[in-house]
Amino acid sequence: MSARKACFFDIDGTIWDIYNRIPESTVRAIRTLRGKGHLTFLNSGRSKGYIRNPELLKIGFDGMICGCGTMIEYGDEMIFCHLIENGFLADTIRMIRSYGFRTIMEGPEYLYMDEEEFKDDLYGRKVMTEMGEYLRSIQEEWGRWRVSKFSCATDVPGREECFEKLLPDFDLMIHNEAVAEIVPKGFHKGTGLLKVCELLELDPADTFAFGDSMNDLGMLKAAGTSVVMGNGAAAVKRLADYVTTPMAEDGIWNACVHFGLV
Repeated sequence: MSARKACFFDIDGTIWDIYNRIPESTVRAIRTLRGKGHLTFLNSGRSKGYIRNPELLKIGFDGMICGCGTMIEYGDEMIFCHLIENGFLADTIRMIRSYGFRTIMEGPEYLYMDEEEFKDDLYGRKVMTEMGEYLRSIQEEWGRWRVSKFSCATDVPGREECFEKLLPDFDLMIHNEAVAEIVPKGFHKGTGLLKVCELLELDPADTFAFGDSMNDLGMLKAAGTSVVMGNGAAAVKRLADYVTTPMAEDGIWNACVHFGLV
């Protein structure tokens, strides 16, 4: 077992809250980890194209796992990227639209959505505001996309039938009756963590994962040590090696102190 550890952090509910507020102690913890020679990675369901917040990025990370394990960046280099083949993706988009699903597609550079579909949608308007020039139209870029995963507004009749048609090729993260993330089968945050270990020749036993919700389970199970925030879901806490204090109560810093990492 190595003295150097690799630490993997979920973003929402772990690093920041719903208003994108990051505790000072979290910044201090991550920078102290790096100062002591440990590696730090974001591990997010968001694609690289959707991780652009300057306050988050200026913390400083050694790398990122993005898009539920479909993209890995180390330093300034993309060292792994799985893209959905565009002919197959076009057929898939036509199929889900036939059920009335509205789609946001995510890639390493851009997000793709048709603004007309989301003009009355609160989240859609947030995406439009945040992405700016990095937002592209699905229709106008038809067949020229670079996409690793997609999300759908699924608040329509027939959603279960559509899900059944997706299951042979995709894993579904169903957040609620209105939203689902669609990821190529076999990819999740845990596969991303293990791919980092493979590419950088790290022992998975020397990894720590920090998360709070059900979509972090793959990462938490793959890591040598799993840390769940005190504000995390009860079902996730039951599977944790350690439950720290809530995010806003110095949760990451306190866990790092507990394990002697800082």
